Amino acid sequence: MTAYLDPATIDVIAPNFKRRLSGVTATVVRLVPVQARELAIAAVAPALPGHVPQIRRTALLTMPRRGPRGARVWHARRNSEMLAGLILKSLLRKQLKLLFTSASQRNHTGYSKWLIRQMDAVISTSHKTAMYLGRPSKVIPHGIDTAQFHPPADRAAVKAALGLPSGPLVGCFGRIRAQKGTDVFVEAMIRVLVARPGANAIVMGRATGPHQGFAQALKARVAACGLAERILFLPEVPVDQVADWYQALDLFIAPQRREGFGLTPLEAMASGTPVIATTVGAFGELVAPGETGTLIPPGDVVAMAAAAAHLLDDARARDAQGQAARARAEGQFQLGNEAGAITAVYRALLDGTA
Repeated sequence: MTAYLDPATIDVIAPNFKRRLSGVTATVVRLVPVQARELAIAAVAPALPGHVPQIRRTALLTMPRRGPRGARVWHARRNSEMLAGLILKSLLRKQLKLLFTSASQRNHTGYSKWLIRQMDAVISTSHKTAMYLGRPSKVIPHGIDTAQFHPPADRAAVKAALGLPSGPLVGCFGRIRAQKGTDVFVEAMIRVLVARPGANAIVMGRATGPHQGFAQALKARVAACGLAERILFLPEVPVDQVADWYQALDLFIAPQRREGFGLTPLEAMASGTPVIATTVGAFGELVAPGETGTLIPPGDVVAMAAAAAHLLDDARARDAQGQAARARAEGQFQLGNEAGAITAVYRALLDGTA
């Protein structure tokens, strides 16, 4: 159960206006509790786990104009949240310092560019992202909680506990839609699994609105190939439960055609799982080809199937890359490093030195 905080005591507000699971939601859930050890921060969201410090949405209207240290920081990660911060600051006269984190790697619309220009500071999650902003930004890559995401003591036992097949298991997690390349994953798995009767695959995520037909077509394609019991479509799980599912995987594939940053490869790497990823988002900065996994062109079914077949057929290479993936996550992408770097930006804004 959520224990809501008094907004009068809060220095930093992290809005998350989307109810469904997303990369932003996962980021807020993981970062805010860590940052709360160092300063007074709270999320404001329609649905987050109870352990995340939060204030009620209605409290945004009634909270004191000034925070404990003067202006509060409003840390937005979406256009809607930037706009809300501007409304609170300009119309309701709340004293706010507006901060935006961008993970996008595409040309922004005129509206987005205007919103970004109104921010007091901007963070980008990769060097590639920074190139699209049109203004200076602080590059702070995402990190991962390597205590929450870690290799299993017994992968077979995890599979059994989750009701999953016992053989080698390939996973693809995230929203089911063409942009995410779910169809590429399915086609690659059809090619790979037909020749490897002991291996299986899972697609775990949600298809929303117009993408439901896309998901149904994929399921029909799998059934027509006689693989409905080996390529499983599983529902999305809460963000605080997803680590268990990574521990069941022998190989993770991030098949996106387009992406901003993309946390799933980091989650898999921290769990000791090698990763096959497309060359989009920040994946090229996360995966070390030949060491922790493989990078392939987006949309390339043949390359994905070949890379997956190689690792499924070579358990020693798979284990070695899984261990290297864990070491890379621990050495370069710790959640504490991300939290600390962002907190330093908060302090500079609160102190007026940004």
